[in-house]
Amino acid sequence: MNAAGMLLAAGAGRRFGRPKALVEVGGEALVTRAVRVLAQGGCDPIIVVLGARAGDVRTLLPGRVITVYAQDWEEGMSASLRAGLRTLTDLAPLPDAVLVHLVDLPSVGADVVTRLRELVTPDVVARAGYDGVVGHPVLFGRRWWNDIADAAHGDQGAREWLRGRDDLRVVECGDLSVGTDIDSPADLSDETRP
Repeated sequence: MNAAGMLLAAGAGRRFGRPKALVEVGGEALVTRAVRVLAQGGCDPIIVVLGARAGDVRTLLPGRVITVYAQDWEEGMSASLRAGLRTLTDLAPLPDAVLVHLVDLPSVGADVVTRLRELVTPDVVARAGYDGVVGHPVLFGRRWWNDIADAAHGDQGAREWLRGRDDLRVVECGDLSVGTDIDSPADLSDETRP
């Protein structure tokens, strides 16, 4: 069973003051770090969904990734998710599942990706949890891709589709990461502030 990796990196980062994909943490752009984490965690292929300053972000990506530009990225995370899922359905061979990761999670490492990938099946629905709080990445079997794309609206991604599902598996990863995102420069430590 194989899992593609999908990185949502289209946002303008309005609260941050610039696209978070371009922010450097520890000398590495968040988009570059997230692609590396997906690859080291065993995801193949890797799709990066672009939007704001797509050209600048694209220059930071290794040649092995598939990029897709979400034309309607300003509508929110759901637009990026839909664009990525459409790209997935055109791949051959079709992956069994996709692991959806967000660009603004620098504390999430390859070990979290690897733990989730252990659950890959065409009908899996799983997400990382951190000390009992659900978070990202999220793993979706290919059985659900069309349903998720149809349900995705606004800046919620797949949140509504996931709400109340009795088949959702939460994979505890609090021993590996805190799983928190960065929303503003204040969220970065003094050592990693750009």
